[in-house]
Amino acid sequence: MKRFALAVTLAVLLLPGVALAGSATDAALGLGAFAVFNQILSGTGLFGAVAAPAPTVVAPAAPVYVAPPPVYVVPPPAPVYVAPPPVYVVPPPVAIYPAPPVYYGPRFVYVPRHHGWGHRDHRWGHWR
Repeated sequence: MKRFALAVTLAVLLLPGVALAGSATDAALGLGAFAVFNQILSGTGLFGAVAAPAPTVVAPAAPVYVAPPPVYVVPPPAPVYVAPPPVYVVPPPVAIYPAPPVYYGPRFVYVPRHHGWGHRDHRWGHWR
């Protein structure tokens, strides 16, 4: 039985027409193999890790002249006037005293003096 299994396995592996995937798949597999073959020959990727990289030489560039940025004249900001905060003064406490007693006494009535007709008022210098 082991011999039969070995013979069937070899027959499957050696038959070229068993795995048919189509022309597009064959082209993709061929391009992939070609890419790996190019990497092996050129030494890039995994196969070129041991080799030292080639030195890169860059020619000196001509000096670059850049125009200075334009000058912007900015006016100074307007002054800011801030009014001082109001000052609050607490009035002194009002002392409450008992009202003084009120006494009602006799009233004085002013009666101007009348001197009669033709009497000269000496204060104003005219006749009254």
